[in-house]
Amino acid sequence: MIFSIQPDGLVPIYEQIVAQVIYGVAAGSLEVGTFIPSVRELAERLLVHPNTVARAFQELERVGVVTPRRGRGMEVTEDAPAACRARRQELVRARIRQALREAAGSVLSPEEIRKLVEEELAAVNGTRRKEPREKR
Repeated sequence: MIFSIQPDGLVPIYEQIVAQVIYGVAAGSLEVGTFIPSVRELAERLLVHPNTVARAFQELERVGVVTPRRGRGMEVTEDAPAACRARRQELVRARIRQALREAAGSVLSPEEIRKLVEEELAAVNGTRRKEPREKR
């Protein structure tokens, strides 16, 4: 699994790690029984303090996504896929809600917000939204 961290982002680094593991499990790229990199290895790879990674792992263990295996590292649990799919929706919904509050607070109309959301979704999916042609 490839982690992508934004050190200067608004989301704390440990939360970014947690979210990426959750997304990876929910998407199936981290399967049950898979071992994730050790605290030391991931900290070196991401150029972050090991305590940051340890905090992320503690949170993942607390919610039942991973479990420690002595001498082997952190293993994705059997219950993780279902829990991660639900948690992924919660995380995405919260971020969408935050963006919508900001958009509404900037006095954009619901129609303008919908159009922006559709355009951005199309851009993320690599397609362009076709505007309906006006009748002549």
